[in-house]
Amino acid sequence: MTEHDDGGFADATTVAVPNLNLGELPSASYVFTVIEGPDPGLQLELDAMRPSRVLIGTSAACELRLSDRHASRRHAAVEIAGRHVRLTDLDSTNGTFVDGVMIGEAFLRGGEVVRMGASALRVDQGPSLAGAALPGHTNFGKVLGASVVMRRLYPLCERLAASDVPVVIEGETGTGKEHLAEALHGASSRCDGPFVVFDCTAAAPNLVESELFGHERGAFTGSVAMRKGVFERAHGGTLLIDEIGDLPLELQPKLLRAIERAEVTRVGGQHPLQVDVRILTATRRNLDRETQHGRFRDDLFHRIAVTRIELPPLRRRQGDVSILAKFFCEQAGASPQLLPAALLARWESFDWPGNVRELRNAVARWLAIGDLDDAGVESGGNVFDAEPSSSRAPFPSRGDVIGQIVSLDLPIGEARQKMLDAFERRYVEHVLDVHGGNVTRAAAAAGVARRHLQRIKAKYDPG
Repeated sequence: MTEHDDGGFADATTVAVPNLNLGELPSASYVFTVIEGPDPGLQLELDAMRPSRVLIGTSAACELRLSDRHASRRHAAVEIAGRHVRLTDLDSTNGTFVDGVMIGEAFLRGGEVVRMGASALRVDQGPSLAGAALPGHTNFGKVLGASVVMRRLYPLCERLAASDVPVVIEGETGTGKEHLAEALHGASSRCDGPFVVFDCTAAAPNLVESELFGHERGAFTGSVAMRKGVFERAHGGTLLIDEIGDLPLELQPKLLRAIERAEVTRVGGQHPLQVDVRILTATRRNLDRETQHGRFRDDLFHRIAVTRIELPPLRRRQGDVSILAKFFCEQAGASPQLLPAALLARWESFDWPGNVRELRNAVARWLAIGDLDDAGVESGGNVFDAEPSSSRAPFPSRGDVIGQIVSLDLPIGEARQKMLDAFERRYVEHVLDVHGGNVTRAAAAAGVARRHLQRIKAKYDPG
């Protein structure tokens, strides 16, 4: 876990973005109306200004809550996808049917009848939103993006930052969930308090409880001193519980109790301690399915998911790849003009399974060994394959490093690693020099966590 980890973007407000039509907005809206079953007339309105999917089912967590005993607790999810509605079955017991056909996922355009359990819902197009406009700004704190799907998120983020409600941030690996959590903290009234991150996948299973709630001296073998847990360390600020979907099931009731009572008891302790903490959680897992299958407690989910934000994958963020790539280039101290147009076009069409994190690594790799890639290095489905460019050196030259490594006639894997090592060492030396040896400022400028920069530095300068 970290306290105010500097592993996010630098000041995203300095980034220039292309001349986008910032007012564009998919104009469709939809209304789901129950026409058969125990809840006739019940409705759900859905439009493009709702940035996240909403649930249909019998659970209290569902926005369209059915009383149909044949429907599952979290039966299905719906969200606007362009000018259509994406309907997703959430591994329901009895299935979801569109016009009589069982579906896993389907795109609706109005006029369909959806069946869940003993209920039928008619899907109708609602009033046009053609006059509605999206916000013109292209970032929320350190979260950067000018695509429609990202700009739809910003108004909700601003409202959530002004409140103190728990938020679940969902999204694939590398979409920037921790960056968004830090941005919510930074725009909140708690911004002067600590921002503490606890990663449920980083702690040993037998130490998770101690990391969360702390322990007293002698509570277990090796506990030679009292230690505060992340709840205490986040007192007066914000606690992000990252990858909460990986929290062991047996600890979930204890976490629920701590959140509901705003108090913790250290392992080995006798007296509860009051804590004032805003809870944010993040997960790459589908918590709806995890809850449906009994791997995540429904009562804990209901407590933490007062509001949900789902960060879209990079492949759905049209136009953001080029913006982010140029931003990462500037972060590395290089000119965005070094990225060839053909390369950016190829990157725009790539799926990016690792999302923004993978793109950042791709930019670093291009700046380091772009010439080697032109020689035929392939990675990630040829995302680095682009037209040769003769002016790519982003840092002052120290001789033809690439030429020297190539002349060693090493296997390409070894040559690539030597090039990456040379780039890492030179980059760390440069960024530390620019910031007078201050590791915290250098890490922020590099867009990595302070501890990560220290690890790289120690690798090449163990003294």
